Parts: sequence; structure tokens; C-alpha cells
Amino acid sequence: MKMRHCTALFAAALLCSAFAMAQETTVVVPPDVKKVQPPEPWMKIPVPPLHPFHPEQPIRIELKNGLVILLEPDHELPFINGTINIRGGSRDVSVGKSGLIDLYGESWRTSGTATQSGDQLDDILEAKAAKVETDGDLDSTSVSWSCLTKDEDLVFGIAVDLLEHPAFNDQKLKLAQQQAIAGIVRRNDDASGIAQREAGMLVYGKDSPYARQPEISTVMSVTVDDLKAWHAKTVFPNNMIVAVEGDFDPAAMEKTLRAAFEELPRGEAWPKPGGEFPGPKPGVYSVNKPDVDQSNIWIVGLGTERRNPDFYALAVMNEIFSGGFGSRLFQDVRTKQGLAYAVFGGYGASYDHPGMFYTAASTKSETTVKTTQAMLEEIHELKTKPFTPAELASAKDQLLNSFIFRYDTKEKVLASATELEFYGYPADFLTKYRAGIEAVTLADLERVANKYIDPSKLAILVVGNESQYETPLTALNLGPVTPIDITIPMPAAMRQQMSGEGTE
Repeated sequence: MKMRHCTALFAAALLCSAFAMAQETTVVVPPDVKKVQPPEPWMKIPVPPLHPFHPEQPIRIELKNGLVILLEPDHELPFINGTINIRGGSRDVSVGKSGLIDLYGESWRTSGTATQSGDQLDDILEAKAAKVETDGDLDSTSVSWSCLTKDEDLVFGIAVDLLEHPAFNDQKLKLAQQQAIAGIVRRNDDASGIAQREAGMLVYGKDSPYARQPEISTVMSVTVDDLKAWHAKTVFPNNMIVAVEGDFDPAAMEKTLRAAFEELPRGEAWPKPGGEFPGPKPGVYSVNKPDVDQSNIWIVGLGTERRNPDFYALAVMNEIFSGGFGSRLFQDVRTKQGLAYAVFGGYGASYDHPGMFYTAASTKSETTVKTTQAMLEEIHELKTKPFTPAELASAKDQLLNSFIFRYDTKEKVLASATELEFYGYPADFLTKYRAGIEAVTLADLERVANKYIDPSKLAILVVGNESQYETPLTALNLGPVTPIDITIPMPAAMRQQMSGEGTE
């Protein structure tokens, strides 16, 4: 007991001594005297204006049958990469055959050609460290190749053989179907994937070619004859763009490509996409997913096309709204209020159809309604909270600085030029981007916000565990909540098979 008492007294003495020393060395600064911090050294670094943006355009050649060739020589490395882009994709397939394009892209390459099976091609290409691939997406299919310069003749020959003499194989199609069905069966495992998928359906419509999903029945309905018919329907020269980048002589490459494609017969022009885009039906929609403890929230509407003269002003507005860590959305919803793990958005602008306007966030279940309200408030403030000169300048800098890095290699320039050619845009569209962004004013921002942002036309989708919401979605006061059924339709035969397996 005595030892503890002495120790306590000694500690108290040390504390008092330290306090006295602190009192003696403390300098009291009068409240009317403000400390002036010198500017940080990095703030003194002069920022020069951006250099003129004039990317070297690919060599463009149009054959007499309408096929377009784009060549981008690059001798830095001994590689050659090429792609044959073909118009026509999943949006051009009937509802009953949804999934056909994915199956086509998968089994086209694996089936091989009339003279060499897909497995034989694998062995040949592996020995050369080369690849030839086929693919399909929303509006196109493609054959691509990549190889060392010295192997170009061999590898390009395989790509052309696949294009002109495909041997669609029933076994390879069945394998692709099995893989597709496995993906469909698992598509409700990920809550964020559900949210993104269902948000697209709200904006474009469940049966729209821009949002519909392949089902087990539609995948199983695809036959080899369907693949052959699609190939015959789309593969003709005036429906294709051939883009090649790498270590080659342009004159020699042109000669090779002319020899391969110039005598192909022209086909009918591929029809331009049509359709109406009314946007989502306003309201609140819910997907109840009891096995999660957070919510994915998407507030969605219709976006625009890149041909829109207001594209540049909308791009700047979008950068201020949701362009990154410094955006209004991030700063308010995540940084200040701490409501979201992730929050992001965009005013989508597609090349040949309206994109999607979306604001999305992930939050814990208990703050679902509060986070949704905060997101709605940020959208509303695009019309009511004035844009500032600082926001305008920062958004322009962000857009222009990041834009350059999207075209800092010849490969990227060629890819962009191919896109413009594919969608019928002028070749100088890229060079106009900088001038378009720099010309945007505060008045432009106010004008496009008032013209294009209409909260009354937005749909709100929440994917989460409804039992954990601190406040029900009806508290948003936006009408009744519409439940969305995400049950995966099962063909009767498969349902019976699964039921039988479960009873064994």
C-alpha cells in the first residue's frame, strides 16, 4: 500500500511539473492577429495552356464495293492488330432469339473453318503466340486478330477464312448454350448487377432491344441454321470496316486487304436503327433481396445522343454533378453526409440512340430512404443551385485533361476513328471536342439544366432488403411502390428435372 501511494504522488508531481512547463512556454496570440500562411510551392507552378489537339488520322481507303479500310502504322513494336467490324448486333435480333449474338460470337471462332477445326486453330495460333477472336455485342459483330509482324500473313489468313468460310458446329453451339444458361441462372446473385439490369429496363422498356435479357428458352431455341442465316445476312463488304494498327508498310497492307476483300459482292445497306424512346414511367420500384444488408439505388431517366448540339454543355454539367471526388454528388452524399459507400452518375450520350441519365449509390439498408432523398435533392439543385465560375473552370479542366489520355496512343486513335466511321460521324468530331467544351458558359449550363433535367420524369429503383429499411420507401411520398419480379423463367422440362433432383 505504501509503495502504491508513493508511486501515485510521484506521478502527480511529474504531471504538475509538465503543466507548469507548458504554461511557461505557451504563447498567447491575440484574437485580432491572423496568421498568414505562405502559399504552397506547388501553387506557384505556372500552368501553360493545352497544346492544339490534332491526332494523326488513320489512312482511309474505300473499296469499290463499299468496304472501308482504316490503317494506322506504328513501328514502335513488331506487332499487328486488326479488327473486321460488321454492322448488326443483338438489338437487330427478334425477341424470341435473344442471346443469339452472344452464341454466334462464341461459337463462330470455336467452330473453326471449312478446312480447319477450332481446336486445330487453337494449336496453330498458340504456337505463334497469336490470337484470332470473334465477338458480338449490341450493334455489331467482329473478327479480330493479333500477332507478330512476321506472322501476319498466316494469322490474317485465318481471320479471313473464318469470315468467308465459317463452319458453325452443333457441339460448339451446345457448349456456348450451356455457358450462357449457367450465366442466366446466376444473374440474380449480385445485387448491383440486378440494379443495373433493371434500371436499363425501366428506361428503355423490358422488351426493348436496348435492355431485354436472354432467357433460357430463347438461348435454347437458337440453332446452327440461325447462326448461318445471321452470318449470310450481315457479312458483306459495304457492311464492314477493317481497321489495322501496327508495324506494317501501308502500301503493302492496302494491297493485301484489297486482294482479300475487293472482289466480294456488295449487299444491301444495313438499315439505320429506329424506335421510340419515351423514357421510364415515373415512380418508385423495388426489388426485395433478403440476403443482402445494403441497398443499391438507381434514379434513372433518358439521356441524349452525341449528335445533340447541347452535347458539350451537358458533358460539362455532368462533370460538375457527378464527375468524380470533387463533384456535387460525391461531396454532398458521401463526403458531407456519409451516406454512401459509392455514389456516381452520368448523363449518357450514345452514338445513335439516347443514352441513360442515371444517379446511383450503394448504402447500408438503414439509410436507404435518406440516401435516396439526398440524391433527389442533388438532382433538383441542378435547376435551382447556380453553377459557379470555379465549378465551370474545374469541370472543363477535368474533361479536357482526361480527354487527351483517351487518345494518347495510335491504337486508341484508330479505335475512336473506327467508332466514328461505324456510326457515320465526321472524322473531325474528336478535334471539335476541345473547342466545344471550351465554349461552354455558365448560361449554357443553366439552359441545359432547365431543358433536360426534369425530376418528375425520373424512376427510382431500389434493390435491397426491405425488412432492414429504417424508413419504408413510401416515405419518399412519390406514390405507391411497384415491386419488380426478378424470377428467372424456367422451361417446363428444366423445372421438372430440377424438381426431380431435389427429391432424390
